[in-house]
Amino acid sequence: MSVGGKPWLQTHWDWHVALNFLTGGSGSGLLLVAVLGALAGQSLAAPTWVGLLLVAGGLAQVSLHLGRPLRGLNVLLNPHTSWMTREAIVAGPLLALAGLAALLDSTVIGLLVGLLAAAFLYCQARILKEARGIPAWREPRIVPLVITTGLAEGLALYLLIAVAAGRNEALLPVGVALLAALVVRFTAWRRYRQALQGHAPLAALAVLDRAEGPFAGAGHVAPVLLLLVAVWVPSAQGPLVTMAALAALLAGWGVKFAIVTRASYNQGFAITHTPARGAGTGGIGDQPGW
Repeated sequence: MSVGGKPWLQTHWDWHVALNFLTGGSGSGLLLVAVLGALAGQSLAAPTWVGLLLVAGGLAQVSLHLGRPLRGLNVLLNPHTSWMTREAIVAGPLLALAGLAALLDSTVIGLLVGLLAAAFLYCQARILKEARGIPAWREPRIVPLVITTGLAEGLALYLLIAVAAGRNEALLPVGVALLAALVVRFTAWRRYRQALQGHAPLAALAVLDRAEGPFAGAGHVAPVLLLLVAVWVPSAQGPLVTMAALAALLAGWGVKFAIVTRASYNQGFAITHTPARGAGTGGIGDQPGW
């Protein structure tokens, strides 16, 4: 609760909901990367199955969060106003077609999956952006941050699957793509963080400040260095790429978890001027916690 009008941390969206943004973002990003890999001659099956399970797992967590899961069907009733409804509508055909594409290893069906995965990831970004009461979510630059994070996580997962399957020919091109995605993701993060300065409660900014060090170091500097070393030391590519991909993936999950559950302070209350008794003109306004 608010104390003296200060912003307070929302508790309605807990770790169950955060997991939908973590695994749903990674899964949809992986489905997109799987389609691009298929166009380059790689098998669609394994990464598509993993992406499907991640998206489905995230949606299942949201359902469990409701207490009465059947009430979740109500989310389908507002496609004209709700990005959560649009996400749910996209999820049905996405999961069905992803399963079919994986079974048949069909690039043609995979192209449809890629379009739906892109739409699903965009819906996730807009869900946060349209949450007007949470300053850390409603900032427009959260949209490119969520999208670039999902794509970077998808590339990281694709690399892990390629290493596990012994597809060494895919490591270099996908590793280069991940390196580029990390540069874009960190740029999106810095723009998001700078846009929030002065436009979010101090408590929310403090959470993001604490998250930035691990996100930048473990999630960007370390993977980039590992990938560069992997280019020059082919004999150690497998372990180096695995460490880089895991670091990039876990850092993305960590920062999204922080944004959804720990930086999600309401804006609190503000007054434009301090009331005065009698004939006075009043004093300056105040916005506690900002």
